[in-house]
Amino acid sequence: MAADRSRLLFVTDLAYPAKGRRYCDEDIFLTSRLREDFDLALCHPLDAPALVDSPGFDAVVVRNSGPVLHHQAAYDAFRDRATGRGIPVCTQLTGKGDQAGKQYLVDLTAQGFPVIPTVDRPEDLGLLTRAAEYVVKPKLGADSIGLEFVPPERLRDLAYDDGPGVLVQPRVDFRYEVSFYYVDHTFQYALYAPSPDRRWHLERYEPTPADLDFAARFIDWNDIDHGIQRVDACRAPDGGLLLVELEDLNPYLSLDLLDDATRDAFVGSFKASLHRLLGRS
Repeated sequence: MAADRSRLLFVTDLAYPAKGRRYCDEDIFLTSRLREDFDLALCHPLDAPALVDSPGFDAVVVRNSGPVLHHQAAYDAFRDRATGRGIPVCTQLTGKGDQAGKQYLVDLTAQGFPVIPTVDRPEDLGLLTRAAEYVVKPKLGADSIGLEFVPPERLRDLAYDDGPGVLVQPRVDFRYEVSFYYVDHTFQYALYAPSPDRRWHLERYEPTPADLDFAARFIDWNDIDHGIQRVDACRAPDGGLLLVELEDLNPYLSLDLLDDATRDAFVGSFKASLHRLLGRS
């Protein structure tokens, strides 16, 4: 490794079988481009706690590492060591979105943000719009693990207090889902799924100024200085956007769907973000 180049520990699970996505291809491409500026080594998330504070690395990049619930103890140990020893991590570990579970959807609902209405207590069910079905998600869920659709008559019988608990949302008859991708606080590109039942069949999307104002509101709320975030939203029947999730831990980027110019611009923005992070550390 060159002595004058920063060294990155790149955390990824290349073998994770994601539905409709090729984690390994995306991270193989991304690391091939990061090597233009940095020396780096890849490691599995289960190995990250033992390697995070190794003297050979200047920062850690967490990318397609899979749902944390599959390696919760290792992830908690990694976070504790990184934060306790001041190790630079990208994406920054102070995120208030999916990094911390799904509680933020309840909090943002209560604060009047444009999100799919979400509650986590039976006494708050009356706050939800009426629907033929409701979506129930574990608060610590990811990648649709544990998600189920239930009729109204089952809502009172849910295990709200078991473990970390569950969230309840009305099942929205949305027109499509759209994702906005950011590096730090800068918008990079948007993709959408024209068919509601084919989440990962994505196409390029040209956002309107109102769309970007919507997405930026959540980026500003999360207040992350460095890292990658994905704002997932749905187009409601009334034409407005509602937040589905704020992915601030390891959002899949769908880089293979971008044209060369957009993909190169994203890589350049990500490199610049890492250089800024290392310059501050």
